[in-house]
Amino acid sequence: MKISSEISAIVTGGASGLGEATARVLAAKGAKVTLFDLNEERGNQVASEIGGAFAKVNVADEVSVDAGFALARNAHGQERIMVNCAGIGWAGKTAGRSRKTGDIHAHRISDFQLVININLVGTFMCLAKSAAGMMSLDPLGDSGRGVIINTASVAAQDGQIGQVAYAASKGGIVGMTLPIARDLAREGIRCNVILPGFFETPIYESLPPEVKDSLRSHVQFPARFGRPEEYGQFAATLVENDYINAENIRLDAGARMPPR
Repeated sequence: MKISSEISAIVTGGASGLGEATARVLAAKGAKVTLFDLNEERGNQVASEIGGAFAKVNVADEVSVDAGFALARNAHGQERIMVNCAGIGWAGKTAGRSRKTGDIHAHRISDFQLVININLVGTFMCLAKSAAGMMSLDPLGDSGRGVIINTASVAAQDGQIGQVAYAASKGGIVGMTLPIARDLAREGIRCNVILPGFFETPIYESLPPEVKDSLRSHVQFPARFGRPEEYGQFAATLVENDYINAENIRLDAGARMPPR
């Protein structure tokens, strides 16, 4: 699907990191972009800079998501591109022992549910509602009606110690790729997933220097963290190459995450 001024797009998590970079790449190619995010100040700023729109959306809340889609479609019409980048990181072992007291505790179930609701359920809610809207459009020849791109993580395959909730949420995104692509094939809607490795995003920027140095040592080449614009450029490639469908693709410079 050629990205142009005739194409509308929605990017969740669009006020920062991978989502912001993707929104900027799509807008630079001409697309009319709406950002979904909770950061209203930053979201409006980015939207203004790219000539797009902003909707304050909690992707884990259906009422909020529905309001966001209504705003986006009122501003730019029905989207043909849906990129899901919204998500949270999390750390917590399945069960652990306090270093101070020796007390044993299980992973808090409410924390596990929170990560699943935002990262997995939120992603599915946005893509399902977007797909339903895309089905109302006429196909653009062989390019079909639309493209969905979801964001997982290399943690879906290389989950580290303490990443059980995060890895489960991202593994769920990987696991639903093929069924979604099969569900939507007759409608001419593609679905692909990017599994980013270590990128210069707010999550990684908050890590201590020694942790970042350790992670960087596991990257093959180029031996650095990825740049958000590299994710955005790859997302645009997945939109424009009509023959890529039902794929889970690592974007990690050959990195494999160590156990810790």
